[in-house]
Amino acid sequence: MAHDNEFTLLRERRFLPFFVTQFLGAFNDNVFKNALIILIAFQMAGGDASRSNFLINLCAGLFVLPFFLFSATAGQLCDKYEKSRYIRWVKLLEIVIMLGAATGFVLNNVPLLIAMLFMMGFHSTLFGPAKYSIMPQHLKPEELVGGNAWVEMGTNLAILLGTILGGVLIAWQGGHLWTSGAVVLIAVLGFLTSWAIPPAPPAAPDLKINWNPVSETWNILKFTYQNFTVFQSVLGISWFWFLGSVYVAQLPNFTKLTLGGGEHVVTLLLTLFAVGIGLGSLLCERMSGRQVELGLVPFGSIGLTVFGVDLFFATPAMPPTGGELLGVLAFLGQPGSWRVVMDVVLIGVFGGFFIVPLYALVQQRSVPSHLSRVIAGNNILNAVFMVAAAIIAVVMLDRGLSIPQLLLLMAIFNAAVAVYIFGLVPEFLMRFIVWILVNVVYRLKTRGLEHIPAEGPAVVVCNHVSYMDALVVVGCCRRPIRFVMDHQIFKIPLLNFVFRTAGAIPIAPAHANPELLERAYDRVARYLEEGEVVGIFPEGKLTADGEIGPFKAGIEQIVQRTPAPVLPMALRGLWGSFFSRRYGKAMSRLPRRFWSRIELVVGEPVPAERATSALLRERVATLRGDWP
Repeated sequence: MAHDNEFTLLRERRFLPFFVTQFLGAFNDNVFKNALIILIAFQMAGGDASRSNFLINLCAGLFVLPFFLFSATAGQLCDKYEKSRYIRWVKLLEIVIMLGAATGFVLNNVPLLIAMLFMMGFHSTLFGPAKYSIMPQHLKPEELVGGNAWVEMGTNLAILLGTILGGVLIAWQGGHLWTSGAVVLIAVLGFLTSWAIPPAPPAAPDLKINWNPVSETWNILKFTYQNFTVFQSVLGISWFWFLGSVYVAQLPNFTKLTLGGGEHVVTLLLTLFAVGIGLGSLLCERMSGRQVELGLVPFGSIGLTVFGVDLFFATPAMPPTGGELLGVLAFLGQPGSWRVVMDVVLIGVFGGFFIVPLYALVQQRSVPSHLSRVIAGNNILNAVFMVAAAIIAVVMLDRGLSIPQLLLLMAIFNAAVAVYIFGLVPEFLMRFIVWILVNVVYRLKTRGLEHIPAEGPAVVVCNHVSYMDALVVVGCCRRPIRFVMDHQIFKIPLLNFVFRTAGAIPIAPAHANPELLERAYDRVARYLEEGEVVGIFPEGKLTADGEIGPFKAGIEQIVQRTPAPVLPMALRGLWGSFFSRRYGKAMSRLPRRFWSRIELVVGEPVPAERATSALLRERVATLRGDWP
């Protein structure tokens, strides 16, 4: 049974131990990394700024380097072996690494600490593919969005808290010992929680490991590209990491040089940014009806651009004068500061809307036997994009751009990238239009969606109440539905883009256009032979009185030609809407109601050999009940 809300997963053994384990791993990464950076900057560099900068940049590069070198191997290992055991071995390695790090802190040995930072990057590289590929094995399809939302929220919170704790511990009296004890303790806790992760069978137990990282990386990227939607989703995820890394890297100097804020203001803005991403991630499940809703990706992208641009206009032309940097209360008392705060929060929120559906889509549409390797390829591209972001930021700032101008440029780049991706994969934009139309106009409730098969051919039949019917059904179902619809409805402006992108099939009566009718039947047969879902309104026209009219025999011809199970569906509550014919011609008068409550009810499938027009009409009428 699906969980009731996004918090229920945290009570489930199939999710909670994994969530805690991955949280502790990200937390420990950042405790160690930030403690080391602060140690270098304030205690080990001996006042030599150039040496400090060199060592800090070396740390950043060495932490990312393993993602280039070992991601391909990690993806193969994760696909080949049982994942819970694989995770335990990785967490055991973390303990060994942190014991080495503790030794480095105690001995004040910089080379050893930097070597251990490289090894922690190696640990994260090994864990990354398991982090996302194990979820589809333990979660139901309708729980994937919620699971990814928690992981994204947890990761951002772990990064923030780890960064803060690492800085606090190393600054204490005896900070070397405090930090040493903390990183070892966190690693041990992560190892212990990993033992509670349920088994996840290997996806490709017979896989022969290719130890050549260059050739295997190329093989993984070629395989990912074969599924074009997945590949574009991977590029979208990498773009998010590009954009996020620019914001996180520039926020400290943006706060100091532009806003006049001190260290506590930096912490406040970084916290709000992380909280925003977490909030947006958790809202994804609620806003998407617990399904992978691609319409949220353009929504998130629009928000990233709008509030990124607004952040530029919200910043003061000159930082506050007075010499001293502002504390939190003084900063919040400055004119326009709350606008900056809201922009930072909303950039994070819309980032959550953008990233969670993309991860869930990659998990849902990738071939299960290759999922870990696809995730590994994604991690490689993430690292490439993050390095590119750092280089571009350095070049742009060196050429005279201010930090606010750089952030404005990133927001404009985001709009350009969005246009490019949504142009290549119009399914994203189509789902966005459907999501906006359905969720703005109606309050939608669904029942029985679990009856729709996860794969294989099927035909759905539904009562026809309004011009919105196909959009409502398409917006509710995880699988694409290729609707057969009247050619006049197919031509409606704006909706025509949605119908074409969704692969809808225009049809006309035999007496009006027999060639179009024949082409429609051929196309339906082809869709079913390819394992697709086809949708039909067997009444053939909108109801004029709210009642379900006779079902035409076309549905019988379809399943006789290409046998497939038939799913009866019923729309409830649409009669009387602006798009129905209750008050005469549809869409000819001003709407009488707004955000009204409607339902989509799905019944059990009917075998092809029993799927008569009369029986299907009876099933749909029963599902609809007395609420037209």
